[in-house]
Amino acid sequence: MAKISPVAAKYIIHSNISIEGIVDRPDVIGAIFGQTEGLLGNELELRELQRSGKIGRIEVNVNTSSGKTDGEIIIPSSLDKTETAIVAAALEIIQRIGPCNAKIEVKKIEDIRISKRIFVIERAKALLKELTEETLPDSQELSYEVSQSVRMMEVVEYGREKLAAGPAIDESDEAIVVEGRADVLTLLKHGFKNVIAMNGTSCPQTIKDLSRKKNITLFVDGDRGGNLIIRELLSVADIDFVCRAPDGKEVEELTKKEIHKSLRSRITAEQAKLDLGIDSDGALKEAPVRRSPFERHETRLQPSLQPRREMPSDNEKKVLRPFPKPALAPRPALSKDKLSLTEKKIFKETIEDLFGTKGACIFDQKLNILGKVPLSELTSTVKSLNGGIYAIALDGSVDLDLVRLAEKLEITHLIAVNSKVKEISKVNVLTEDKL
Repeated sequence: MAKISPVAAKYIIHSNISIEGIVDRPDVIGAIFGQTEGLLGNELELRELQRSGKIGRIEVNVNTSSGKTDGEIIIPSSLDKTETAIVAAALEIIQRIGPCNAKIEVKKIEDIRISKRIFVIERAKALLKELTEETLPDSQELSYEVSQSVRMMEVVEYGREKLAAGPAIDESDEAIVVEGRADVLTLLKHGFKNVIAMNGTSCPQTIKDLSRKKNITLFVDGDRGGNLIIRELLSVADIDFVCRAPDGKEVEELTKKEIHKSLRSRITAEQAKLDLGIDSDGALKEAPVRRSPFERHETRLQPSLQPRREMPSDNEKKVLRPFPKPALAPRPALSKDKLSLTEKKIFKETIEDLFGTKGACIFDQKLNILGKVPLSELTSTVKSLNGGIYAIALDGSVDLDLVRLAEKLEITHLIAVNSKVKEISKVNVLTEDKL
């Protein structure tokens, strides 16, 4: 009798069998051949199909438990899908096996070619990946690698301090000042040849001399150390422009796109001084301490400082007039002006972290950050939250529109670099000098 292996089959019929009694595997196979004989005609007779190799070996797996037999019937087929479906349906007419009632249910007809096709696709992907990794790169990749390595070899020593610099530092009218040698290598790799390193936090004399002859752009890391370097160079050198890496990143970590984006968003030295709140010597500006009208009146009216008045006589009572009370200037509730040490610390750190980002942080009552948004989206974001905001810290100025919106939504604090609002408001507006 010819047999067909599952490897050569196109379809496999999976069936479940349930028998109310105890039977053996040969009984099931005999019932399949016997009860389907003559049912489907000569062309689909199971014995003839198996003899010609169109139906493979019928696999029967049975388990006996508690006087009942359950199992699975697997029939491989190389017929077409229509004939295979007819053969599968014919199995379900079997109702008895030996002396016991039985029920056969076709679970599924599996197309072997689909699983083979999936295997072929996955294997082809793996082979293509190996081929791509092991073969030589194309000419464009080779030229890029060579030019990149040549650029990184072009680092020269400049000035008496032997600072790391690019080869075009003398030829160019502009120069980019960075912190260290690794930053110079990164910029050289991406095509910037007019770059020079400070090699530390203190400004070398070579940089001071260059700043008098060339337009200098200071490019620092996006951390607190970068702010300190900006303050240092603005006070001792003639810096024209300032730019920072994105928050939390160093210049040597930036991609080419990030470098170009940072340089395009550079600001003038005067604007950097205003943003940092420093004077021409690099020192932080201190706002004068001003006492409110309320505090002045309060001091003037303290009982210990007022002269004691004698009780008037009966004649004096007739001519005395009531002593006029001093008018007190309106003032918001004191509770809004008072911040706890924790709040002051959190707000101060947030303002420092936001420096140069042109963004804003929104806080809830527990001082959790609800979100960080650009200044351009602050108004729409605050309106969408519609309440639940305790404070907003922003890298910019507080204007009247923002104060009106904060009053409407009952926001307690607005913390910013500076404020354009002069009138008294329910909202406590805090600037860097107050923190």
